[in-house]
Parts: sequence; C-alpha cells; structure tokens
Amino acid sequence: MNPVGGPIYRIMEWITRFAYLQLLWILFTLLGGIILGFFPSTIAMHAIIRKWLNGNHDIALFPTFWNFYKNEFWKSNVLGIFLIIFSGLIVLDFYYIEATTDQFFQFKTIPLYMFMLLFLFFLFYVFPVFVHYDLKVRYILKNAFLIMLISPIHTLLMIVTFVSMYFIINMIPALLFIFGGVLYAFITTWISLDRFKRIEDKKN
Repeated sequence: MNPVGGPIYRIMEWITRFAYLQLLWILFTLLGGIILGFFPSTIAMHAIIRKWLNGNHDIALFPTFWNFYKNEFWKSNVLGIFLIIFSGLIVLDFYYIEATTDQFFQFKTIPLYMFMLLFLFFLFYVFPVFVHYDLKVRYILKNAFLIMLISPIHTLLMIVTFVSMYFIINMIPALLFIFGGVLYAFITTWISLDRFKRIEDKKN
C-alpha cells in the first residue's frame, strides 16, 4: 500500500464515519418528532462512539444505531424529562431574578450562575455515564453528578477542547452541521472514559 495513501485513506474513512453518524443523529432525532427523538438519538450516538473508542471500529453503523435507539428509547426519554425539568427551572429562576428590581434577588444571580455552570459540567458526563454503566435513571444522574464533582481536571480538559473547537467552527461554520454533534459526543465520551477507567482502577 502507498505509504501516503494509507494514512490519507484512514483519515477520509473516519471523516466519512463521523459525517454519517451525524446524519443518523439528525435523522433519528427528526424520526422521533425532535422531542421524543433527541435523547435516544443522542444516546445511540454516544454508544457508538464508545464502541469506537474501545476498539470496535468496523461495526455496521445503521443497524447498531437503530438497535441502541429502539432499546434505549424510553429510558433515554425518562432521563430527558429530568434534564428538561432541571433546565426549565434554571431558566425560570434566571428570568424571574432578571425581571425583579429587588436588590436581594439580583444578588442571587451569582449562585444561580454558579449552579448553571455546574449543570453544564454535569451534562458533559451524563450521556457517557448512561452508555458506560447499566444503571437506572436516578443512579445515572447521581453518578454523573458525583463524577463531575471529583473530575475538575477532566472537566477543564473538555472546556479547553470545546473552546478550541469553537474557534475552528467559527472559521468554518459548515463543520457545525456536518460534525458538531458527533464532535461533542466524541470529546465528552473520550475524556469521560479515561476518568471512568481511573475510578475503576482505584477501586481495584
């Protein structure tokens, strides 16, 4: 094989895989009417990336995606209900505090912003925890939160990676549509798997 053609072929192959997975994520989200499709589609995407990172590179994407999608449909949507409720409460609190002229409530924006930041960091881990551990939804939420609390370095690494990715996408906006969801899932799953392994090694 051509020594130059080999690496180039592998790079193009992975670009194609990422774009195809992004397409499946969008199509299956739409298949569920967006509201019911987003969370099972996102879980299926994270599950496939977890397989890739664990060395299963040659899985058939469509049937594998479909199996994860249908098998985790209800459980992922139960998780989604909790996440939407939490997000809704944060948004309502934010708008209420912003709308009031009371200085006491205005002062509460500081802890609210801190809570919003913690919730964002929590979201980095919740989907990787879902696909890595066989847990009920309440334990997924609990474990994702606890892992987030004890993983400041991994969380910082995610933030730095996302900031770098933001500048790249800002220069080439089309990348957001072609790879945006998959890149987010890849980064969070890749870094989370390293954290999970370290936790498991400590337990052993």
